[in-house]
Amino acid sequence: MTAHTTNLPSLVVVAHGSRDPRALGTVRQLLDRVRALRPGLPVHLGHIELNAPLLPDTLAELDAHGTGAAVLVPLLLSRGYHVKRDIPEMAAGARPHTRVAAPLGPHPLLVDALHARLTEAGWRTPADTATRRASGVVLAAAGSRDPESRVDTGRTARLLADRLGVPVIPAYASAAAPTVPDAVRALAARGRHRVAVASYFTAPGRFATECAAAAPGIASAPLGTHPAMAHLLLHRYDQALRTPSTTPLELASAS
Repeated sequence: MTAHTTNLPSLVVVAHGSRDPRALGTVRQLLDRVRALRPGLPVHLGHIELNAPLLPDTLAELDAHGTGAAVLVPLLLSRGYHVKRDIPEMAAGARPHTRVAAPLGPHPLLVDALHARLTEAGWRTPADTATRRASGVVLAAAGSRDPESRVDTGRTARLLADRLGVPVIPAYASAAAPTVPDAVRALAARGRHRVAVASYFTAPGRFATECAAAAPGIASAPLGTHPAMAHLLLHRYDQALRTPSTTPLELASAS
């Protein structure tokens, strides 16, 4: 570790956790990308639930080793209960000084990753007016009862629509409407039968699989280890360090 990085706060990536074993492998590969981008920065993983290490255990280990301050960056795509309550409460119980960064979305880097994943799946920008008028995209997200989460997902959908030049409708796997099948039908009712589903998930799992299965045609892979995701995690880390805050809750509410 170089001398100018030894006193940097640790970056703790906070993943939700999943019963799908592919999710943990994907997250670990993403952390390796972050380490490669910024050698010398201590990078750790903590989960909210379902997978080890759990976030309180990660923070306790940092404390036990005298590591000191940490910045918790949620590997989550919008505001919601986990960002507003669960993570800040876990951070408040930790002895090292901790800051909680904003969730990853909305942000143009996510649109870069979404566009790339769609292209990998076979999406092509419509070359003529007739094809464009027949095209649309469903942005498939996990869903939340928190209205601010839906606002964030809607902003991402608008950014993606601007990039693709076709309508993008947000849809949800749970806790919010419309569902992916409902969004596909809504586009079809507008004469848009060339529909792709953009997977707005950080890693493979049940929701991502179910949403992809509802696609009438192209369905992109989760964002996963796309390079934009690693850059965005570091951006949120840097942003948190630059943002004056007295409590983790205040930083979690920052855009």
